[in-house]
Amino acid sequence: MELHQEIKTLAAQLGAILTDKRLWITSAESCTGGGVSYALTDTPGSSAYIDRAFVTYSNQAKQDLLGVSEQTLTLYGAVSEQTVLQMAAGACKAAGADMSIAVSGIAGPGGGSAEKPVGLVWFCIQIGDKQYSSQQVFVGDRAQVRLQAIVYSLKTIIEKIN
Repeated sequence: MELHQEIKTLAAQLGAILTDKRLWITSAESCTGGGVSYALTDTPGSSAYIDRAFVTYSNQAKQDLLGVSEQTLTLYGAVSEQTVLQMAAGACKAAGADMSIAVSGIAGPGGGSAEKPVGLVWFCIQIGDKQYSSQQVFVGDRAQVRLQAIVYSLKTIIEKIN
């Protein structure tokens, strides 16, 4: 299935689950630039489960909007498990949501290193007090990395709340 269509399908499926379970979701996105929240709000009836979302592309935005600590960003960097854990918690708190998805990665074409290659993306899903973090290394150009990160986000949320 083509990625754009897969995103539409997954977002509609997730929307139905969120509506059925009466859960509110928010996103805290960096490298996806709001792609997850776009997918969620592209589904009719999405106002029943999403009220607001956060695109925190810069470190300053992560600190100001989500409460990510400067120390975490300095010690581990924006693309790290520690950062997405704080992004997810901060998003839930700031949005008053039941759950969140946080995404931070290196979409490319530049910005990668031996430790953190282009395509590395960290994710954290928070549901209530529980956090589930993971990382993936996607292959492709900038657009492909971003689309794969959105698909992974939606699939993982569905898996965790079902």
